[in-house]
Amino acid sequence: MKHMNSEVKEERTSNKKRIDLFLVPIVLIAAFLNLFKIWTDEYANAYYTAAVKSMLQSFHNFFYASFDPGGYVTIDKPPVVFWIQTISAKIFGFHGWSVILPQALAGIGSVLLLYVLIKRTFGVWAGRFAALAMALTPIVPAVSRTNNIDSMLVFTLLLATWMLFRAVRTVKFGWVLAAFAMIGVAFNMKMLQAYMVLPAFYVFYVVATKITWKKKIAFLTTATALMLAVSVSWAVVVDSTSADKRPYMGSSQTNSVLELAFGYNGINRLTGNTSVTGSSHKQPAQTEQQTASSETKQNSNSSADSSQSSNQRKSSFSQKMQAPGGGNQNGMFNTGNPGPFRLFQKGLSDQISWLLPFVIFSIVGLFAGVKFKGPYTAKQKESLFWLAWLLPVAVFFSIAGFFHQYYLIMLAPPIAAFAGAGAVALWSMYKQHNDWKSWLLPGGILTTAALQVYIMSPYVSSIGVAPIAGVGALGVILALVLAIRKQRKNSLTNYLGAAAMVVLLAMPAYWAMTPIIYGGNSMLPSAGPDSSSGMGGPPSTATNSKQSGFNGMQPPGSSSGNSSSNNQMQPPSGSLNGGQMPGGSSNNGQMQPPSGSSNSGQMQMPGGSSNNSQMPNSFSSKSSSSKRKSGGMNAEVNQKLLNYLTKNNTGEKYLFATTDSTSAAPYIIKTGKPVMAMGGFSGSDPILTVSKLKAMIKKGEVKYFYLSGMGKGGQSDVITWIKENSKEIPSSKWQSTSSSAQQGPSGNGTLYEITLK
Repeated sequence: MKHMNSEVKEERTSNKKRIDLFLVPIVLIAAFLNLFKIWTDEYANAYYTAAVKSMLQSFHNFFYASFDPGGYVTIDKPPVVFWIQTISAKIFGFHGWSVILPQALAGIGSVLLLYVLIKRTFGVWAGRFAALAMALTPIVPAVSRTNNIDSMLVFTLLLATWMLFRAVRTVKFGWVLAAFAMIGVAFNMKMLQAYMVLPAFYVFYVVATKITWKKKIAFLTTATALMLAVSVSWAVVVDSTSADKRPYMGSSQTNSVLELAFGYNGINRLTGNTSVTGSSHKQPAQTEQQTASSETKQNSNSSADSSQSSNQRKSSFSQKMQAPGGGNQNGMFNTGNPGPFRLFQKGLSDQISWLLPFVIFSIVGLFAGVKFKGPYTAKQKESLFWLAWLLPVAVFFSIAGFFHQYYLIMLAPPIAAFAGAGAVALWSMYKQHNDWKSWLLPGGILTTAALQVYIMSPYVSSIGVAPIAGVGALGVILALVLAIRKQRKNSLTNYLGAAAMVVLLAMPAYWAMTPIIYGGNSMLPSAGPDSSSGMGGPPSTATNSKQSGFNGMQPPGSSSGNSSSNNQMQPPSGSLNGGQMPGGSSNNGQMQPPSGSSNSGQMQMPGGSSNNSQMPNSFSSKSSSSKRKSGGMNAEVNQKLLNYLTKNNTGEKYLFATTDSTSAAPYIIKTGKPVMAMGGFSGSDPILTVSKLKAMIKKGEVKYFYLSGMGKGGQSDVITWIKENSKEIPSSKWQSTSSSAQQGPSGNGTLYEITLK
């Protein structure tokens, strides 16, 4: 800590000619957290892994990011990250780890980029602390260990930030264009989420660049135009291509990339509007009041019983996941209720907010004495950039109606930047001043330790009392001792300051390791002792940490042998039969337990994850297997069904058709053969009509249909026609086992055959 008092210039000079030895262990920590045991995740997020398998087979599939090898429907995101994953799979072979590797490397790269960005202006110690804080932010490695997009998105935005900072230092227009073009590339990773950083880019360039206003406006206007052009380049090509020459744009209702970008992947995230417009059974999500009332009735008895059984705890958790839009105490996907303190609520705080109080104190210290009219120092200008990144993103997540916990990685760079820059700034104020600014350091330590105790308290049964009490006690003691020893310039004070930072980073470090310790979930990644469940809730409602993905899931056509007491979630009368929430999607009505049932079933979340009870027509995850199959809709195929379909294929393009991607993905991954997800990811895309299906059958493109009762939204007429015009295949020919008790509203699904002349 004593090195913090050195001048930035001296620190920079001393490190020019040698590798920063302090950075080496930080990078090794990041590498361990992001890479260790990714080879055990066999399928990763099966929805996206199936797309990579398909994209490897033809340039047509590669360009459009087709979900299936037949080019029937795309995934629900733009293609850039999946192009990179496909290249990785081409180089290293098709494996779970090879599609995860680009994101893991991006997580490490983000740590290095943040070090470079902070070190130059705030000093080498600030860069080290910022890099370490980034590496240990729990949601960062949790996401980076999957094939979800967000880790690569953050790396790309940090690269754009580096270009912007260089543009300001060199006053070269080319770097401005490069920075905004890079945001356009990020748009083609996750669409409007990439634009969250634009306020920071505009504010910083206006404030920091020493050129005339006329040039500023001209440069920013041109750079913005380039950004927009890059952003919509792929969309324009796709949308201008005839629909019969390309796959349907998955998760859109009008087969349009632009609609997907500004609707499903855009404004709907803010409003929480998850209803499907293309369905003839459209039903909006229930209101918050209705859901809260339903939850109260369902949980009134079980919540009061501290000795409730495991199944009852699972039921309580499932019931809390009912409402799209988050109308219950834990919010949709455990993202809390909208409000100014949402980021401090359970489910979000343990993913991202461990250092937020310290960040707030750091912001106060960094902007202390700043005058509105300037002049501003380089530190103040860059602090303004990180603040303009932090605040809009924090506001969005505080009010948004629909997002997943792992989206919070967008907050990691500014939080880590302020943690690093603030640690040095507050230490300097603590040592050199005797006014209110000298109290910022102990105040930040005390409040941050208090928040961390609050964050850990729901997990006392999992992690024990000792670490919670230890963080609280050490935080209070160190803050008080530092307050008493103000302005005493000796080595003991330096060690106390260093110890305080270690204490504040200890539990985030543990939380960041939980996906390794307990297992992760590649569909809804989160950190914490329940990380394998992908729900980020307290352990009392978490799934068994030794299992990942969906517990007890069965492949299509297989039977679990479990009794009917393992109740499944059913859609309410008149609602869509969706229930799935892809990598960003949602179902279209409220999932509820069957009437009279005490145990709730499982809500299916492709591209998301699941809760803890059972649902048919998915795939089992064996905890004893050396390969972890945590994709949720992944794990195993029904080999008997696959053998039957392969043997009886008479040249049809598609091995079989099914309602949604849940049943299709594992078969695509295993065989590389086309499997048709008739309704796209969640089964609600209005892709197929009866007349189109008839034409496909007559052409000999498909004849087998596996219907499980899920995902009918937007295609109920097609499902009805299939059932009325097909021959049901006896289950003895394709089911892997028999069962006396069929599960769910449609059992384990039915296989049909249709041939038309």
